[in-house]
Amino acid sequence: MQISRRDLFRSAAAVGGAAALGGLGGLSADAVAGTGPAARAARATTTRTSVMVRGTAGAGGYRPVVTAAGESWKVRTDLGTRAKAGRAGRRRPLVAFAQVSDVHIVDTESPMRLEYADPFSSSAYRPQEFLTLHVAEAMVQGINAVKTGPATGRPIAFTLQTGDNADNAQYNEVRWNIDVLDGGQIQPDSGDHEKTESVADSSDPAFYFAKYWHPEGTPEGKVDDDARAKYGYPTIPGLLAKARAPFEATGLDIPWFSVMGNHDKLYQGNAHPAPDSQARATGTVKEIDTDKRRTVTADPNRRELTTAEIVQEHFTTTGLPVGHGYTEQNLTDGTAYYTFDRGIVRFVVMDTVNANGGDDGSLSPSQFAWVKEVLATSKRKLLVFSSHHPSWTMVNHVTGPFDPGKRILGGALVRELLKHDNVIAWVNGHTHTNNIKSHVRTEGKGKDKRILNGFWEINTASHIDWPQQGRIVEIANNKDGTLSIFSTMLDHAAPTTWEESQLDSPLQLAALSRELAANDWQERDHDRRGARTARNVELILRAPRFLR
Repeated sequence: MQISRRDLFRSAAAVGGAAALGGLGGLSADAVAGTGPAARAARATTTRTSVMVRGTAGAGGYRPVVTAAGESWKVRTDLGTRAKAGRAGRRRPLVAFAQVSDVHIVDTESPMRLEYADPFSSSAYRPQEFLTLHVAEAMVQGINAVKTGPATGRPIAFTLQTGDNADNAQYNEVRWNIDVLDGGQIQPDSGDHEKTESVADSSDPAFYFAKYWHPEGTPEGKVDDDARAKYGYPTIPGLLAKARAPFEATGLDIPWFSVMGNHDKLYQGNAHPAPDSQARATGTVKEIDTDKRRTVTADPNRRELTTAEIVQEHFTTTGLPVGHGYTEQNLTDGTAYYTFDRGIVRFVVMDTVNANGGDDGSLSPSQFAWVKEVLATSKRKLLVFSSHHPSWTMVNHVTGPFDPGKRILGGALVRELLKHDNVIAWVNGHTHTNNIKSHVRTEGKGKDKRILNGFWEINTASHIDWPQQGRIVEIANNKDGTLSIFSTMLDHAAPTTWEESQLDSPLQLAALSRELAANDWQERDHDRRGARTARNVELILRAPRFLR
């Protein structure tokens, strides 16, 4: 019987953890990639093969999800280094990994939710938000099924989750996220498991508001909700019970590493937990409109966590590495930044959340000093930085009792990274939109100014909003003085369309979620897939001195 890598990890952990694996160097390709039944059954295609797009609009502008032709890799040479002929034959792959971001595991029944603020923020309410765990499961199956990088064929070594893994800094959301990546029994529900107490509920006319999608229909004496009446959303009897039903999560067949996002440790992604918010989170009062509240079942598992508590939860795991990148030093210091290596590539994980408040990011002086120390002591490593926030959203200068001192913003961090020719990439999320930005290092002025090199900033879309994509990143040495970084977008493993009769399946529920996200009335005019040059690309840059 063939054993999946996840099961192999668990066995190894029982007899001594990661050290027992001997660096995984002796594993067969099948063992490294994972070949369990769930992996074989999943949809194993990347966007090189086909892409998912919005189809032709029907009633209310509602569009199905359809497939279109796959996308090849567009070559980008923004950093001033040309792509040399014959590099594919010389190329030596260094590492391949998957990136997932902004999964936003949502407890939709939580008193901390503020759905009625949707007119002011599209993130306050999404019609598909009660299906976030099913989307996460579908992405796990998709990564397991792909197994290898489509450009280099190198086995995918790990998954990097770049923040906003939970939605509201709650214990149950943090645990759901860890557990769906590890695998095992998942109960995607809080409070009373016998009923729905979210804004999607239509069983009590007193709490029915037309601004929210009610998939199970309209109570007597009420008008159809806007989603169905104006925007073409379907009626699906029994959906909410199916979405709350327990399921067996597959679990990643590879290690995974965690990055802290603003929604992970700030409630509403903006404010630090405090006694009053803690009482509200574990209480019974849920605001569903500006002047309407309903009583919900209290749940102590909705308690808000500190940074140290979030880090601690990652040590309660059946996956590897234990801690998922976080270290004992992080536990001691109450921090969430660290490094890890894969061969000559060093990954530098930053915590860009400003705990003093606000959804935008920045660094504390102490963390910036740590970044400089890593740069100074990693001269013979290729450095890939990672964070939740991209550089252009690191504009949060708010100071306060948490991580005191003047904040370091994105521009200052970019300038520091550009001083080092072995910094090759920065991988992040937060914007929910695919984007790839080149940061150039130049010399000279005026007409004598020329590009020397620089690094690529790779910003990836979310799982909660359309297009619900992750990204596969592959780094290769072209053995000609250049490096290639391949980016390939990855759709989760759910089918293109869903069948109402099969909605007891997590993959079918994830397919429904993708379609609902494509039609979110606050998002339907946006294409968060990003520009063509932000998706499937080959990013060229000059190799640092120690490799030339």
